[in-house]
Amino acid sequence: MEPVHQVVIVGGGFAGLKVAQSLKRVPVHVTLLDRRNFYLFQPLLYQVATGALSPANIAAPLRSVLKRHRNVQVLLAEVLDFDVVNRRVVCREGTFPYDTLVVAAGVRHQYFGHDDWEPFAPSLKTIEDATAIRRRILTAFEEAELEGDAEKRKPWMTFVVVGGGPTGVEMASAIGDLARNTLKRDFRKIATPQTRVVLLEGTEHILPTFPVSLSAKAEQALARLGVTVRTRAMVTDVRADAVTFRDPDGTTETIAAKTILWAAGVQASPLGQALARAAGAELDRAGRVVVQPDLSLKGHPEIFVLGDLAHMEPSAGQLLPGVAQVAIQEGVYVARLIRARLRGQTLPPFEYKDRGNMATVGHNAAVADLGWLRLWGFLGWLLWLFIHLLYIEQYDNRFLILIQWAWSYFTRNRSARLITGETKGLRRANT
Repeated sequence: MEPVHQVVIVGGGFAGLKVAQSLKRVPVHVTLLDRRNFYLFQPLLYQVATGALSPANIAAPLRSVLKRHRNVQVLLAEVLDFDVVNRRVVCREGTFPYDTLVVAAGVRHQYFGHDDWEPFAPSLKTIEDATAIRRRILTAFEEAELEGDAEKRKPWMTFVVVGGGPTGVEMASAIGDLARNTLKRDFRKIATPQTRVVLLEGTEHILPTFPVSLSAKAEQALARLGVTVRTRAMVTDVRADAVTFRDPDGTTETIAAKTILWAAGVQASPLGQALARAAGAELDRAGRVVVQPDLSLKGHPEIFVLGDLAHMEPSAGQLLPGVAQVAIQEGVYVARLIRARLRGQTLPPFEYKDRGNMATVGHNAAVADLGWLRLWGFLGWLLWLFIHLLYIEQYDNRFLILIQWAWSYFTRNRSARLITGETKGLRRANT
């Protein structure tokens, strides 16, 4: 009996999960390795961070998602290295042989050589990040309520978001909506609508991958939520209670703020470096692995790198964006290519079909660029809502999120406003 083709997938995110799902009826054995036992819908992490959704709403156990895929085995394991010569993945828990290897380990935020800023300006990539940021945001309002001195209260009611891409815009708008609407009757001493939210972006305009007209619409919507946008602002220092940035004319400005959030720049998972050492792969400046047109490594057609970890240029100077739709399409393509190879066939190179970009800006507004159609405001928000519900993996999560969004829409309430975890720093009220 001929041995079954072994496919090992590293990472259970958009790309890795889509490969496993798309191989359901292919005569292969799939081993999915991940440090976490759940799939996370990262585009909605900011809603967990601002109390609109609970963590379980946007995550699903990998075993549950893949329980009907009889040829898939999910293992909780931490990948350490790759033995390319013997075709094995080296994990803390043991080694796993492969005939085809798919690495989709993702990226994390980078601080451009200032890793010392991270404790003061956390980023948003994991469930733990989201709940920690939620704790920071809600604790800031609690601290402001306790503070008797009006001047000392201002930094607690000032929030700075660094990075004007979709994550930064959505985070800033959600904080603005939380302060101006959700919390406005919850406190007795502070007036939360007076909260100051500042969004810093280093380029000419926010949402730099969107058309300028939609960026302008987003900035107008942010202004209505009390968010101040500062473009061409280069951050030069971050401390526990302040952020300093440089204007285009070279002058510097410091904003006193107790809550600073980071949404600027990414760097690849360390597994990219491990794979480069083992397979002689090339890395770009962000640590992403340079791949061939079929998403495989040069000289190693049995190894594929997908999602945010992959550096692929369909044409010179045009890097595929690190968004969910790219990862999903790559996952479907690699599964088709594995099937084709088993049949002795080939496929043309991977071709990305851009479905567009979208970002929410507050309670019931969004901007959406579909290429052939541009929407903003309420219509953009309806499209954003439909698309995001469509990509949620489990039907019960879709239903729960829809109910939560409907409740929040009509009541302006965010029901998951829980301060959990370590709460050091809360002071007693002045008496």
